[in-house]
Amino acid sequence: MSSDSLPPLPQNRIVLGCGQVAVDFLATVASFPNPDDKIRSTSLKVQGGGNAGNASTCAARLGLNPRLISKVSNDSHGQGILEELEADGVDTSFFIVSEEGNSSFTYVIVDSQTNTRTCIHTPGYPPLIPEELSQSSLLSALDGVNMVYFDGRHHETALVVAKEAARKNIPILVEAEREREGLDDLLDFATYAICSAKFPQAWTEAPSVPSALISMLLRLPKLKFVVVTLGEEGCIMLERSVNGSFTMIVGGSDAEEMDVHCLLESLKLIKDDSKTIPTCISSVETKLSANGIGTITGRLFVGTAEKIPPSELVDTTGAGDAFIGAVLYAVCAGMPPEKMLPFAAQVAATGCRALGARTVLPLRTDPRLASFL
Repeated sequence: MSSDSLPPLPQNRIVLGCGQVAVDFLATVASFPNPDDKIRSTSLKVQGGGNAGNASTCAARLGLNPRLISKVSNDSHGQGILEELEADGVDTSFFIVSEEGNSSFTYVIVDSQTNTRTCIHTPGYPPLIPEELSQSSLLSALDGVNMVYFDGRHHETALVVAKEAARKNIPILVEAEREREGLDDLLDFATYAICSAKFPQAWTEAPSVPSALISMLLRLPKLKFVVVTLGEEGCIMLERSVNGSFTMIVGGSDAEEMDVHCLLESLKLIKDDSKTIPTCISSVETKLSANGIGTITGRLFVGTAEKIPPSELVDTTGAGDAFIGAVLYAVCAGMPPEKMLPFAAQVAATGCRALGARTVLPLRTDPRLASFL
């Protein structure tokens, strides 16, 4: 697809990420080994990884100008991490480079039989601490930024960045993969949250995903939307209405109150399962209730994933990071959720067609993205 036929790039396309970078050692195996087995890999790849590193790379390929705050050691892994990010157009000038210790690395076992990936992660040492990021570096990093993204790692430094971003009224996207130290504090600043399938219920102790999403919007008053990604099942998103936040009293808006589970089921009945490309079904703005939790005025969205032919599905490593990178682009571009969710799903699915999180992350000019842009 020629760049002439593409819509213009977002006017402000500088985003700042703060989080993890690593080296991934990816090995594909015919089937996952049993304890004490000796098996051979069917393919091997060494590539940059880490949630923030992958999401920033994705955003850069889509046309944003990402900056990244993280830490590596001055070792071969660290040099490789920096060189790979820079080659993709990620600004690494705010990285801390330690003269001692080790950079993060992850062993990733990709099981061809079950299409799963198992990660064994070794954190970098020494960890990033807030004192290493000077106030002048922080202000430079945030200068002209449209949005800040946190993957939940380096939580003490992330919180310092989040507080300054909030002071400057810069929107904040927080990834909630699983419960981590300091994540609650970051979520308090979040404008947007993207969660793994298990996180909403684990964090809220709500009995279901839809009720957990309502609970999250009630607990986090700054949150405009929350998305839970469900792999091949797609995603669910709850967006708070601009005027009405929450209500536990009778009255207010004229919108009819509806149980969120009933609404979700009704949306699932409408979705067209015959389509292989990602789609999105949305409700009208309504009062959504969850028994024993409360009520939110907003819209519920059900996004589908691409149905990837089994012969094309190689590795799901980094699919969630690609989804986030695409959401960063979509928010900067002002895409409505109906357009954002299928676009992000398409970007994520495209990246699953080769070994490694970044190998086939699409460029903005990729013809597979044309209809979504």
